[in-house]
Amino acid sequence: MVSQVMSGGLFGVQCRTVRVECDVSNGLPVFEMVGKLSNEVREAAKRVRVAFRNEDIILPPKRITINLAPADEPKEGTGYDLAIALGLLKALDLLPQDCLEECFVAGELALDGSVCRIRGVLPMVIKARECGMRTCILPYENLKEAEAVGEVNILGVRTLGEIIAVLRGEKVLSSEGEQTAESRSDDTVYPDFSDIHGQEGLKRAMTIAAAGFHNLLMIGPPGAGKTMAAKRLPGILPPIGKEESLEVSAVYSAAGLLDNGHCLIRKRPFVAPHHTATVHSLAGGGRVPSPGLISRAHKGVLFLDEAVHFNAQTLEVLRQPMEDKKIRIDRSTGGCEFPADFMLLAAINPCPCGNFPDPNLCRCTDEQVKKYLAKLSGPLLDRIDICVEMNRLKSSDLNGHKSGDGGMDSASMRELVLKAREKQKERFKALKIDFNAQMGSKDIEEMIVLDEKERKFMEKAYERMHLSIRSYHKILRVARTIADIEGAENIGLMHLQEALCYRSIEERYWK
Repeated sequence: MVSQVMSGGLFGVQCRTVRVECDVSNGLPVFEMVGKLSNEVREAAKRVRVAFRNEDIILPPKRITINLAPADEPKEGTGYDLAIALGLLKALDLLPQDCLEECFVAGELALDGSVCRIRGVLPMVIKARECGMRTCILPYENLKEAEAVGEVNILGVRTLGEIIAVLRGEKVLSSEGEQTAESRSDDTVYPDFSDIHGQEGLKRAMTIAAAGFHNLLMIGPPGAGKTMAAKRLPGILPPIGKEESLEVSAVYSAAGLLDNGHCLIRKRPFVAPHHTATVHSLAGGGRVPSPGLISRAHKGVLFLDEAVHFNAQTLEVLRQPMEDKKIRIDRSTGGCEFPADFMLLAAINPCPCGNFPDPNLCRCTDEQVKKYLAKLSGPLLDRIDICVEMNRLKSSDLNGHKSGDGGMDSASMRELVLKAREKQKERFKALKIDFNAQMGSKDIEEMIVLDEKERKFMEKAYERMHLSIRSYHKILRVARTIADIEGAENIGLMHLQEALCYRSIEERYWK
């Protein structure tokens, strides 16, 4: 007799549905599994057989064949164990034949019959919902993570015997109070920008970057406050939406970084890798591709402190995802895409000693400065919207100041960010974008119309500064964000001039 159970496997951050087909027939006793399986999937036969024995279920001496369809797609992971076990019980007539209709099953079996936690449950439940499944049977340890999706009935099971009793109608899983889906704590208190003195230009640039989700490069001497400012940026970022939250949580679920206590990420990620990070740790990959740090910064911030100390190859891997908002990992078994819509925040010193261009303090030769800054390639710089220079603090910036009395604070900056965010939400309500930085060339043509004076100004700037088309569009996007912060409907000359100032730093240091 042949039975079928719907399950699924993780590939990247997407779930592929897999039909588990079980056949029990007369013949030499054997437990055979087919369907382009990895070693850990093949080992499911041994786990299921021993789990059955420990649950007092005796397999008859018959020929058992398990097929994971479609057979031409690779199967990885241990999440098929529970589906194989339940499908086999159906084929043996030990479960009602209609008990798993419109039901998605995933989970790993331990030898004692307990159902163990698996990674990637969030994208699995999302896929099950898309396929019209009404119920998902999953490990109890993944219960809250699965319930975060909504619109699907979730059964969290601890043991194989428990789910058998439920499917036979002998037991009903109680809805316990603690099973309500929770989100990661929202009570994080970030340091305040008012602690930073004498860098009002940087705070202005940070506000614009956060409001429009623009890439930002900070350049200045050691101790100017670059890292301090970066640590305070999460405190002024706009709140994350429900769909964005599900997208980000799906990435962390696929990476196995969610737990049953905090199953939904409600804050924009802030990822700050060390400069020794490798290409693969940043981009992701592995035999079974998993998300890298770039994808974990999806809908949030990727902060590269001392960016020029990163390996050049590692930095260049950022170019494609910064443009396409996704990163593709190809393997001989196929390719998968990871989301990578992040805001890049980078900080560098202007030279090896950190004091360029002050002739009284800088010990570096022109060749050393040039070689140092060349570690950031032209194409990568071209993808950065805002470049802001920070100067060494004067004693007048410190004397008389107390903590919390350093000019613009996080509350006022966040207020401006939220003001601009509301304007963008209204502007893009018919599009699948959220911020000005995400506008494509067609969106810019439709939504950014310059008056004659502003148009002529940009034509002159394009010729004199030898801008690329990408840089030209980035200036327009930044100007649009500045106008949103100021509450202006149209982009004015002052907005364009400020946006151009954030590109002039590049001229000073790199050209």
